Amino acid sequence: MGQLPAILNRNLIGVLSLCAGVFVFSMQDAILKGLSGSHAVTLAIVLRSIVGLPILLSMVWYEKGPSALRTSNWKLLVARGLILLTSYTTYYMAFPVLPLAEAVALFFTAPIFVTILAALFLHEKVTPKAWGAVIAGFIGVLIILRPGTGLFEPAALLSLLSAAAYALSMVLARRYSATEPTTVMAFYVNGVYMLAAAGVALVFHLLDITHAAHPSLEFLVRPWDMPSVRDLVVLGLCGVIAALGMILLTHAYRMTRANLVTVFEYTGMLWVPLWGFLFFQEIPKWTTVIGTVIIVAAGIFAVRSAKA
Repeated sequence: MGQLPAILNRNLIGVLSLCAGVFVFSMQDAILKGLSGSHAVTLAIVLRSIVGLPILLSMVWYEKGPSALRTSNWKLLVARGLILLTSYTTYYMAFPVLPLAEAVALFFTAPIFVTILAALFLHEKVTPKAWGAVIAGFIGVLIILRPGTGLFEPAALLSLLSAAAYALSMVLARRYSATEPTTVMAFYVNGVYMLAAAGVALVFHLLDITHAAHPSLEFLVRPWDMPSVRDLVVLGLCGVIAALGMILLTHAYRMTRANLVTVFEYTGMLWVPLWGFLFFQEIPKWTTVIGTVIIVAAGIFAVRSAKA
């Protein structure tokens, strides 16, 4: 009985951390969508990582000291950083084309992917009812995508790819949480973001790939330019948001079971339609609303039905 309050306390901290992280990142989504027509996504990632670097380094220094960065798991941490870079890059690439609510709704299949991957890699048992919920969730995806109607936008697949990669990174965080502090994991992710995104931009520059027909690809290959003071401040703010958000989300998945905390990823749907309406005058389509409701309901049922 003595362990019960401690378990409940860990679960509460994990849930609150995740909700706060989702809220923080929702603000970054609105910022990057607003800048997606004028700057390269790689520039945004590099600048936010530069700003986040001293913040995360100071957190590591305070929590464990600089020696904590010398870890035997550095290869795993770098690999997780590359997976997360893939996730967030493809996620942002959908912004120039998709309404914010639609892009984020598709990304919120991540908890469903977490359920699947947690069963495969963490050996968390998933009930037949939960597998049915996974199928229902993907029915919601089809409603949003509307394949074969002539209204299908290929950029929507970027949001789904992002969700799958994100789920894999969070499952890895849970799998190796016992050996690495949250701040160290976030520091490595931030470093990978900065170096790898700069490397991608350099490759496009050397290959003279500077334009693309599709807006999502244009957002990726667009040459870097000097941001205005306003844009520089806004992109710098993304660095603070990213550092705080990575800490909160990673901490959430370290504190409690993946199939418990991940359900609260859906609190992001409280904020996204608001930002889309306030800043971009977007009103979600009825198919987006219906599909989102199905995805959220299915995801909640899936993770609540799973058993560790």
